[in-house]
Amino acid sequence: MARGSTSGGAPRGRRYELSDEGFERLAPLLPKQHRGGRWNDHRTTLNGIFWVLNSGASWRDMPERYGRWQSVYHRFRRWTRDGLFERMLHHLHVQLDEDGRIDWSVFDVDGSNIRAHAAAAGAGKRGEIEPADHALGRSRGGFGTKLHLVTDGRGVPLGALATAGQAHESKSFETLLDTIRIRRRRRPNAVAGDKGYSYGRIRGWLRRRRIQAVIPTRSDQPTLPLDKDQYRRRNVVERCIGWLKHCRRIATRFEKLARHFLAMITLAMIQRCLRILDPSNRT
Repeated sequence: MARGSTSGGAPRGRRYELSDEGFERLAPLLPKQHRGGRWNDHRTTLNGIFWVLNSGASWRDMPERYGRWQSVYHRFRRWTRDGLFERMLHHLHVQLDEDGRIDWSVFDVDGSNIRAHAAAAGAGKRGEIEPADHALGRSRGGFGTKLHLVTDGRGVPLGALATAGQAHESKSFETLLDTIRIRRRRRPNAVAGDKGYSYGRIRGWLRRRRIQAVIPTRSDQPTLPLDKDQYRRRNVVERCIGWLKHCRRIATRFEKLARHFLAMITLAMIQRCLRILDPSNRT
């Protein structure tokens, strides 16, 4: 069991669990309960997964109140394979957009290196959907993964990618923007990024879509106009990355497979969206 308690006397670990409102938002997307045999209810399983995400502990150390750790881990892998977490995130994005909480005036992009734990190494080849390098590589920050994130102008996480640690942010720019699934017929007015995105290919991609590039030029490039007010506000994506890293399973990568680590990132984004929609949500 998790040690310590909150001021209300509940075990400290329960702060990671879904509120009633949060679960009600996700429940319609969950598969039908299996009939027969012992079967954890989906809410208990989700709470166990969120406990691992936030605590950074191993699956084996999961408190007994969430059921057998093997069963929770098995369902995490199956739901990852089935794309359930991506559907949940899209569902929350639609709700946020319908509530007018998505800022389409500007999207912000950034990347951050995530150090990998020794447990993340050693995975073999695992099918076509798993990259050969498992999104692991050595950069100046050490052996790890590069997290690429795009948010709206308020810092709502909209899309993410995981690549090898040495991969440059600019290489994944278009793919990152294509991960956004809400309102496919609508585009942001602008996209803001740091000098690492100052490439003709990226500017041309934005120009063809009539999207303003809020990207400062590098010292070896001709100076181009820059909306400085808009650029200063791009720190929302940096703050969002910092918030995601409060989840210890994001601050350090433990997953051997890239798809499992990206699932953890997606779950952290779901958590963030639930808090925006329902501030009382404890996850």
